[in-house]
Amino acid sequence: MLKVGVTGGIGSGKTLVCRIFEVLGVPVYYADFHAKRLMESDPGIREELIRLFGILVVKKGKIDREHLARIIFNDNHALRSVNNLVHPAVRKDFDGWVKAKSGRDYIIEEAAILFESGAYKLLDFNIAVSAPEEMRIKRVMTRDNTTRESVLSRLSNQMAENERNNLADAVILNDESELLIPQVIKLHNRILDIAEKKGNNN
Repeated sequence: MLKVGVTGGIGSGKTLVCRIFEVLGVPVYYADFHAKRLMESDPGIREELIRLFGILVVKKGKIDREHLARIIFNDNHALRSVNNLVHPAVRKDFDGWVKAKSGRDYIIEEAAILFESGAYKLLDFNIAVSAPEEMRIKRVMTRDNTTRESVLSRLSNQMAENERNNLADAVILNDESELLIPQVIKLHNRILDIAEKKGNNN
């Protein structure tokens, strides 16, 4: 079974691309969703977050993600500390999820920091979803009802678009110049071919 990564900058449309893969029958592990779930359910992570950032990081018995976001988006060291804490738990959770999907041709891990974290090295094939920065800024402003400055602050913590695309095995353009679904189907068939060849070689 191939392990495929899907990533992209904020507002690129990586989640939309993964929804299309799901329609094609491909299981998708949404790393950011599971990271948030683990932050709530894993007492070890919660205790370490309190140690790092103080008791105010917990509100009404739950992690105050807005408070935490305000800390980490203005402090690269704090951001790295959170990633270093949560990332190993996500890897372990993902490995368990993969075992439950045995028998599939391939599965997908969708993650915002696939390349930054080095997780892409554990996968067989990696896809970057790409769109021009200005288009991504406008999408996020509309989606999150937020300011341009807030989006730019989040962008500053992410890998440059060209660097991400260069690391990827394939790039899906979500810039409205090409239809998205045909690109995904073409890539789906390409990955199935790779999976078949890998199976024949084993």
